[in-house]
Amino acid sequence: MNQTALVIIKSMGIGDMVILTANIHAISKFIGKPIVVMAQKSTRAGELLKYDPHVAKVISLDKNGFFNIINKIKHHQFDQSYVYSDSLRLNLITKLSGIKNNFQYKLFSKKGKNFFMAAKKFTEKTLDMQIDHESKIIWNMDEIEKAKNKFDISNKTINIVCGISASGLTKRWDIKNYIKLFESINKKFPCKFFIAAGPKDEDLVNEIMNSSFKKNCISFLKMSIAETIPIIKACHNYIGNDTGWGQISAALNLKSLFLFCDSPTIYGLWRKNISIIVPVGETIESCGHNTRGKDKISFEEVLNKSLKLIS
Repeated sequence: MNQTALVIIKSMGIGDMVILTANIHAISKFIGKPIVVMAQKSTRAGELLKYDPHVAKVISLDKNGFFNIINKIKHHQFDQSYVYSDSLRLNLITKLSGIKNNFQYKLFSKKGKNFFMAAKKFTEKTLDMQIDHESKIIWNMDEIEKAKNKFDISNKTINIVCGISASGLTKRWDIKNYIKLFESINKKFPCKFFIAAGPKDEDLVNEIMNSSFKKNCISFLKMSIAETIPIIKACHNYIGNDTGWGQISAALNLKSLFLFCDSPTIYGLWRKNISIIVPVGETIESCGHNTRGKDKISFEEVLNKSLKLIS
């Protein structure tokens, strides 16, 4: 095929963007050339897909500005579009942008569905082929080697990305539990901890940096997503909350342990290298929004599974 394609991702989160990357790769391989991705700035798609050979360009999907979005799309003269949303607004935008072939979820059909499986089924039906749904982040090897040298990442220590942050308070295991966990792990294995948290989590990072093992810790607090990716790729494991950092780590093929306090476990079922812990009394099937289980995550279970993960 010699066609130009646009993929529109409506989801706002970094984790969603990571998980849906498998569909971008499938479409690019199907048409035989890189595609253009339109996504909201909050997904950090421009950083996540920076070195992806399947992506020619990332353009911003504005929250508002109906005609502005049309103008952004129109001059590219795309032959086809793939819209990962059931939005009527995006349906009209693609049609008014002059795109010949538009593929989209059935309008008003997404509510209550597993977003990961909905995307997979949509892509497979549209392309009439099975796809590899285990998304991968592709990065520059030179940058990964530079990160190893800069942060002294080697096999002499167990290098762990620690996802202490999350999109809401109910999704965060208590920071004191993480400090106790890392102290326990560090007694058994020489470790280096990379603290995955953003500017809004400075208080959490400070608690860790004031702990007994602060010399073993490096914070992502003032780094961009693009700066952290080669560091994460150089590490061995991810342990932390269900968060965008976890999805990035899993997509970079780290053995990962996700703690689901108050979110659906579908966010941990898209890759085989992810292990899951849910609150005591919950199951993988029952855990979801409004579980409110951050105080019911068993410390002993987290410690035992962490030790098994890194051994």
